[in-house]
Amino acid sequence: RPPPLPRDARVTHSSGQDYEALRQECRRRGLLFEDPDFPAADSSLFFSQKPPVPFVWKRPGDIVKDPKFILGGATRTDICQGDLGDCWLLAAIASLTLNEKTLARVVPPDQNFGPDYAGIFHFQFWQHNEWLDVVIDDRLPTFKGRLVFLHSAEHNEFWSALLEKAYAKLNGSYEALKGGSTIEAMEDFTGGVGEMYEVKRAPDNFYEILEKALKRSSMVGCSIDTSSAAESEAKTPFGLIKGHAYSVTGIDEVSYRGRRVQLIRIRNPWGQVEWNGPWSDSSPEWRAVSPSEQKRLSQTALDDGEFWMKFEDFKVHFDKVEICNLTPDALEDSTPHKWEVTIHQGSWVRGSTAGGCRNFLETFWTNPQIKLHLTEKDDGQDDCTFIAALMQKDRRKLKKLGAEMLTIGYSIYESPGGDGHLNKDFFRYHPSKARSKTYINLREVSDRFKLPPGDYVLIPTTFEPHQEADFCLRIFSEKAAITEDLDENVAIDLPEPPNPTPNQETEEEKQFRALFEQISGKDMEITAEELEYILNAILKKTKNIKFKNLSLISCRNIISLMDSNGNGKLEFNEFKVFWEKMKKWINIFLQFDFDKSGSMSSYELRSALKAAGYQLNNYLLQLIVLRYSDEQFQIEFDDFLNCLIRLENASRVFQALSVKNKEFINLNISE
Repeated sequence: RPPPLPRDARVTHSSGQDYEALRQECRRRGLLFEDPDFPAADSSLFFSQKPPVPFVWKRPGDIVKDPKFILGGATRTDICQGDLGDCWLLAAIASLTLNEKTLARVVPPDQNFGPDYAGIFHFQFWQHNEWLDVVIDDRLPTFKGRLVFLHSAEHNEFWSALLEKAYAKLNGSYEALKGGSTIEAMEDFTGGVGEMYEVKRAPDNFYEILEKALKRSSMVGCSIDTSSAAESEAKTPFGLIKGHAYSVTGIDEVSYRGRRVQLIRIRNPWGQVEWNGPWSDSSPEWRAVSPSEQKRLSQTALDDGEFWMKFEDFKVHFDKVEICNLTPDALEDSTPHKWEVTIHQGSWVRGSTAGGCRNFLETFWTNPQIKLHLTEKDDGQDDCTFIAALMQKDRRKLKKLGAEMLTIGYSIYESPGGDGHLNKDFFRYHPSKARSKTYINLREVSDRFKLPPGDYVLIPTTFEPHQEADFCLRIFSEKAAITEDLDENVAIDLPEPPNPTPNQETEEEKQFRALFEQISGKDMEITAEELEYILNAILKKTKNIKFKNLSLISCRNIISLMDSNGNGKLEFNEFKVFWEKMKKWINIFLQFDFDKSGSMSSYELRSALKAAGYQLNNYLLQLIVLRYSDEQFQIEFDDFLNCLIRLENASRVFQALSVKNKEFINLNISE
């Protein structure tokens, strides 16, 4: 699909006004825009340190006499790295300039320093399935009159520096941009889906894959692995930089001494430091290539960071290639596909849905579960093709709070049928049908699969349990596929309360009656205060459960639940019915206290509540765990009891409202 029009982007400024409204307001007041959301202050620069030198925020007109937004078109030579470790971002911006339409989506072209200038600019980025419009003022950090961070080779051109500032604002600060994967920025510029290749293990047709990707205006980056932190940005004898993000800007063949040679063009975002091996800028190989052929390939001997190299040498010296497809068309064959896309937003929450990977079987099953229906085979094939892309949200923005990229991945299982959340035993006895290639601490993990038609369950997880994050799961399928959350239905299935049998009292009931008479008096009714005394006395003597204290509020909730005549007290027969419930709840609690510690793991709460008649979705379960579990993700019996009392009270209210609604509907129909 073509990128959405700029007007489709969501306004993000705290004022609620869009770019044009803010610009017109500044023009009317005769002021240059100053952005309160991203002020010209140290907080916008760094969160863990003070600036190493005293930076001065200046507008372009204070830096040069004749500032331009874009000068002679936005090109890859406009991207020169400054004193910030964001080469991954700059490599993506260089790739962005290769596609005019995509560039115009991110960098709206109707901006300049002309008569309508008001010190305000805007850029648009894709975030988790929506486009955002990010407004900034044009005050940029400088030192001794020069831009500190990203700048253009042309000193009076400012689109790239302003784009970097807008991206810094999106992520909270300039420092938040230190270190990253080129594919991350590529996806934020396109809304596309990324695929990563290990060059040494790439398929035989890797040259054709890259050629097809560039022809489709896909964004392509590459890098060389490091074996230690000390090797980061170390220069090899061939002039290449380890641990550094390069962009692939071209691929072609050239006639050389009677044979065709495959070449690839790479750009270093530093704007300098180039490959010095065969086919480098001034290498002797170019002397055997005609001037017209050199012109076609835009071959120059400038130290501008861009160079050609033989494709075979590229495969020897580089380790990773990242491709961001503007649409997730297949690159492995020559047939373009039309893909169906579905999106799922979810969360891993400690104690309830952050179960970790399959290594942690006791909690793995509690992760969110997404059912995938593959119904139609690919054209001319026996299988169904799809891409599963799992993205953790906002981790870069949360860097200032100490958050790092979590190690994430997913597994895919064949569905046994039914719509319920799969339990622990299913995963104990069934292997996965497919999985992400690896668990890795990248923003997104994406892989392509071919599976027979059928129903599958995808489990997105962090590697370790108890790690919290929001996530976005995108499923791209060649044919229409249906996806659904397995636990989205909230259901209540409570047994009918037993009828009291006053003429056949058990020994236990006789003891209760004696205690009841002693406390209540002749009316045989007890208040909430008296119920509190009775239940605490009984439960503290109950073996095998940890119990702190039942509060007066909880006892009032019990009376509200069981009081049939509305007098705010509990009769003995009502107490007997409640005690039967209590015994059942104690047995459920003991059943799911697997380690016999007297408390229950919060990860078992889903199963325990289901045994009590309540099926909850992830959102409700997460709220309940946050309310009732302790820091070790344990739930003691009094908290479990409080939870059940509140759920049953809520279910009674819900059922009463449902009955009234039905009566109201029937009344309207009859009238």
